Amino acid sequence: MQIPEWVKPAATGAAGGAIVLAIAGFGFGGWVTGGTAQDMSGKAARDASMQVVASICVNQFAAGPNAAMQLAKLKEAKSWDRGDFIEAGGWSTVEGVADSVRGVASECAKQLAAMDELPAMAAKVPTADNS
Repeated sequence: MQIPEWVKPAATGAAGGAIVLAIAGFGFGGWVTGGTAQDMSGKAARDASMQVVASICVNQFAAGPNAAMQLAKLKEAKSWDRGDFIEAGGWSTVEGVADSVRGVASECAKQLAAMDELPAMAAKVPTADNS
């Protein structure tokens, strides 16, 4: 069987193009393997869970008794002790969540420490629809 003369340069060009495309795609184009994509999606899910529970923690903190005084104490604490302060106060615990979400207390403390004042908590006023 005779292979036409033009096949060898065409096959070499196609192989070279595929290599260049793979290098460009994985190196600069943002391509990832399936395992890396799973790791990235798992991390994103954990981060999203932590952010949601941290916002609940901030609301629980703001709704608690003596919240302004507690905020002052939190700001006085060393940054590495603030997560423990939040955990000790029970604000990072969410009813219905059996296991604590990792990093919630630290994120909650970080968000609270960055606030100049606590968010106003809307009082629930019973209406005819939800009484």
